[in-house]
Amino acid sequence: MVRTDRRLAVELRKAGKSYNDISVTLGIPKSTLVYWFKDEKWSSAIKSQLTYKAQARAKKRLQAMSLVNKQRWEMWRAGFRAQAEGEFNKLKNNNLFLAGLMLYWAEGDSNIKNPLRLANVTPEIIKLYIKFLIEICCVEKSKIKINLIIYPDLNEKICKRFWMKQTSLSEDNFYKTQIIQGKHPTKRINHGVCLVIVSSRGLKEKVQCWIQLTSQRMLNAGVI
Repeated sequence: MVRTDRRLAVELRKAGKSYNDISVTLGIPKSTLVYWFKDEKWSSAIKSQLTYKAQARAKKRLQAMSLVNKQRWEMWRAGFRAQAEGEFNKLKNNNLFLAGLMLYWAEGDSNIKNPLRLANVTPEIIKLYIKFLIEICCVEKSKIKINLIIYPDLNEKICKRFWMKQTSLSEDNFYKTQIIQGKHPTKRINHGVCLVIVSSRGLKEKVQCWIQLTSQRMLNAGVI
């Protein structure tokens, strides 16, 4: 004689219900349902259908979440660009602003996904750029990091002391020195390459916006 609850479980399973649904409806442990249906091919087919539907629902949820996150991210970026546009009119005639911006336009990392990065071997250029970061971009000194790149024929301690003096930054601002093999193919680099890094996506958005606005202003004025 077939148990009434098993018969009902079969009916629900054939109706496409999951083990969890049947367990909740009939109060039958899930382990019992697995035991009853483990050798039934028709139940395995239903399991495959349920798995496919669950994966499809999960994919739709992920797509919806991705769209929401993308929209939120775009709004966040737009906020910094709007801030940059508002500040541009006040800064556009500031010599330090223009000098720092031109330096970054020429020497900086333009990939929006990367931190603000500018590398150079000339102390005056590095000093000017750091002054731009502090006085124009309001970056705290502790947020400015230096990645020193040197060749094996250079003394790391001497190079680091040199750039600490030039930048007025402490040793805490310096990442581990990167030593690259060989020598510069065309000229002697006395104190290595100084790579200045600021990890701020918001500031990167603003700097990129300022560059675009400056470029358009110069284009309108016939400078370029």
